[in-house]
Amino acid sequence: MTLREKVGQVNQRMYGWDAYRRTVRGFELTDALYAETERFAGLGALYGLQRADAWSGVAHGQGPGARDGAALADLVQRHVVERSRLGIPALFVEEVPHGHMALDGTVLPVNLAVGATWDPDLYEEAAAHAAAELRARGGHVALVSALDIARDPRWGRTEECFGEDPYLAARLTEALVRGMQGSGDRFAGDKAPVVLKHFAGQGATVGGRNSAEAELGLRELHEIHLPAARAGVRAGAAAVMAAYNEVDGMPCSGNRALLTGLLRERWGFDGLVMADGLAVDRLARITGDKTSAGALALNSGVDLSLWDDGFTHLEEAVERGLVSEDALDTAVARVLRLKFRLGLFEQQGTPTEFPAGGRQMSTAVARAAVTLLRNDGRVLPIGPDVSRIAVLGPQSATTAHQLGDYTAPQRPGTGISVLDGLRRLAPPGVDIRHVPGCALTGGDLSGIPEAVAAAAACDVAVLVLGGSSARTPDTDFAANGAARTAVSEMTCGEGVDLARLRLGTAQYALLDAVVATGTPTVVVLVQGRPHVVPDTAGALLTAWYPGPWGGEAIAEVLLGLAEPAGRLPVSVPRSVAQLPVYYNHKDIEYGGYVDESAEPLHPFGHGLSYTTFAYGRPRLSGHTVEPGHTAGSGHIVEVDVTNTGDRAGRTVAQVYLRRLITSVWPRSLELCAFEGVDLAPGERRTLTLPLGADQLAGSGVVEVRVAESAGAALTAVPAVVDLRARVTGSQSLTAPDDTPR
Repeated sequence: MTLREKVGQVNQRMYGWDAYRRTVRGFELTDALYAETERFAGLGALYGLQRADAWSGVAHGQGPGARDGAALADLVQRHVVERSRLGIPALFVEEVPHGHMALDGTVLPVNLAVGATWDPDLYEEAAAHAAAELRARGGHVALVSALDIARDPRWGRTEECFGEDPYLAARLTEALVRGMQGSGDRFAGDKAPVVLKHFAGQGATVGGRNSAEAELGLRELHEIHLPAARAGVRAGAAAVMAAYNEVDGMPCSGNRALLTGLLRERWGFDGLVMADGLAVDRLARITGDKTSAGALALNSGVDLSLWDDGFTHLEEAVERGLVSEDALDTAVARVLRLKFRLGLFEQQGTPTEFPAGGRQMSTAVARAAVTLLRNDGRVLPIGPDVSRIAVLGPQSATTAHQLGDYTAPQRPGTGISVLDGLRRLAPPGVDIRHVPGCALTGGDLSGIPEAVAAAAACDVAVLVLGGSSARTPDTDFAANGAARTAVSEMTCGEGVDLARLRLGTAQYALLDAVVATGTPTVVVLVQGRPHVVPDTAGALLTAWYPGPWGGEAIAEVLLGLAEPAGRLPVSVPRSVAQLPVYYNHKDIEYGGYVDESAEPLHPFGHGLSYTTFAYGRPRLSGHTVEPGHTAGSGHIVEVDVTNTGDRAGRTVAQVYLRRLITSVWPRSLELCAFEGVDLAPGERRTLTLPLGADQLAGSGVVEVRVAESAGAALTAVPAVVDLRARVTGSQSLTAPDDTPR
């Protein structure tokens, strides 16, 4: 390959939606694509050929749908191969944050909802479906958020996180890789290589502000922000994306200690590293110009850029001696290897069919994520004696605000709102009255009196509140697609960070007025992050952006047709003044505040059922265990769980460690295993949960607690294991295991 051709393979410069236009005769290629393929005698990768949203400007009637997406991909690929002297095809890289972000793609619940399921097996199925849709439309590579840990809910991208806990995120990241990629070195026709993002520490953003600095000590980085990435690498992830933030003063895309020293040399990762959008060019603040910025990124371990100018000047960088051609060859080889693994050199076109069952898959995840946080007086489930239901609130009759950020436009009529779901599923004869009451944002109170009258006239009021990540064409976008300012009813998503975690002003007035009627009230929160909401209603459900058909799943739970199965993946604060409130803080003598409790309103792992469960005392036995996500010899935890109520239900047994004697200062609690179990009334089952040696490393005496939440674990009766005979030494504060140097 010539130097020019090599540089072309590591560039992903243009936006995919600029590569085509739709005409009355079908799709035709643009001069922009001709110029890009001519510039580098081919094309290494193309981002977002099928992307549709307000930023790209692609909507129905303009972009490719399920029926013609594969034809467009084939048209572009044939052009790329023809323009390449060596016949090298392009990688088509697509956003798959919660389903393929394309017209007619199945929209799944957001990652925070996936975290609320505590069900890796279910998520593996959903990820496999998303990969099959991507490949059926001619896409190749899936960009999926998985590695960010939600430590500050003010951050607008909290919805993209699996939660606040590294172990939960690691288990779900493994499931993601298994589901999307399958097994083996070659990818099947319905499997897609995953780019895990963002590596690393982006969830530690200061002040909850997008792309802000991440003030991380090395131990915090390794204990909290790297386990999910390590799990993904062990599971065989094909690629990772370097994050925007810096680690110890060096942005991740230029951080050789992170991308080469840790990721490749210590972890043995041999896959692809992609930079985040325009992150390479940002390095010019360090190097002085974009050419040297590109050289820094390549030397640090980045193989493929995204929209940057810096990598387009790598030929000049080689000639100036800023980067060696050998380093460029290494990056090119990784790009080409991924193309060979996909079989792109052997065939063009897309042999797979668009998979069925997307709606059912999305609804199943939404159903598993609905979380019951409060149920005073057993307001739920809504019983057969209820004849009139008031369905109120700005989220009650809409599906647009159930979808989350990074979502393509939906066809009219797609989805089911909470109101739709209740009307479809309520018993015949139930009178369902609907009044929105107010908007998601703003302080207009004019609709509240009508909503109050409806609530007062009914047996139960279902008040559906929350936020929205729905973008509109008048959103002001940054060059990388993040929202510069929130518009319309947008209160969450990339670039939409909140200082106070409050809903719109009118929503609080509506809540107070409806509760004041005395009618039993159920609040349903449809949201992408925890909001501060008074816990005054009789019952409280949360559904993290549950997708288009999430209203059906919520209605099933409200009516008792499905059991509430979700558990909190994040702690819910009482106020912003408490932050941070994550459960696994360091185990010191935390003092409370004079004016407010320091404890969360609802703790990590919390979730109620329509039945009750009893947990026995955990039992420990020493065995050699290799459960896949842990390594080496460890212990087995056994616990008896009994359904003590009169309904079938699901509980999630959560195993927490509390380290009493350790080589370094411990955290208050650490989630180290979990398992969901469905039990009939009166049924008892013994659960067996493995703990690996890596989870027990560095400890002398450990308490093991099994409970239904982190809060309950604090009062659970522990089992104690003494590991002091196995402790071989202590870790250094400045250089814990796998710390980048």
